Amino acid sequence: MKLTLAEPKYLKESISIISELVNEARFKITKESIELVAMDPANVAMVIFKLLGSCFTEYDVKEETEIAINLSNLKQVLKRAKPDDMVTLEMEDNKLKITLKSSSTRTFSLPIIDLEEKEQKVPELKFPVNIQTNGAVLSDAIEDCDIVAESVTFAAEPKKLTIAAEGDLSKANVEVGEGDVTKINVEGSEKAKAKYSIEYLKKMIGASKISDDVSVMFNTDYPLKLEFKEVDKVMLSFILAPRVEND
Repeated sequence: MKLTLAEPKYLKESISIISELVNEARFKITKESIELVAMDPANVAMVIFKLLGSCFTEYDVKEETEIAINLSNLKQVLKRAKPDDMVTLEMEDNKLKITLKSSSTRTFSLPIIDLEEKEQKVPELKFPVNIQTNGAVLSDAIEDCDIVAESVTFAAEPKKLTIAAEGDLSKANVEVGEGDVTKINVEGSEKAKAKYSIEYLKKMIGASKISDDVSVMFNTDYPLKLEFKEVDKVMLSFILAPRVEND
């Protein structure tokens, strides 16, 4: 295989974000795309990543390949890629060879690792709440709630999303109404409400570096799905388990 990217941003930013949640992961390289599905070590969050072949200037895959790699090592190498570098990925002597080329040519080799874990399957989830908004709106709300607590409650009703947090003494409440930036779709008239970890959400919201817009999907005491995508280029989504309080 030989894969060459003219704009390294989508791969570089995606790996940087994924490595915050997952240490080691298996990439599936098909004739159409590079894909990854992985759980974080605590089994709280799942990452689903797809970088389409149409993103590459050269995408030569003879047969479907799977490679497992240490993500922090990959992140460190991709960090060295400048915006105008051509980034080429190849397999050589059972290593992933990464070439960064502009005025100079720099080559790195990363070992392929053995991953014992079984292949992860994306769960089939149904979401009555689907909100399209700008990543900055969600990011600001989470940062506001981070001041007072470690978890945040999402509550949706027709035309309104409320993001709130409550600490021992402090409270934060952010209301997002429907408008040009935000579209709120809630099936039925029921209000959906669930609580999630702010620590995880802050890592996930970093994906607004690859797409300005985010889809927020959830249900009462049910997993949350955040999806960031750029058409014909990249899709990065996350599924986060709810925090259910024990009364």
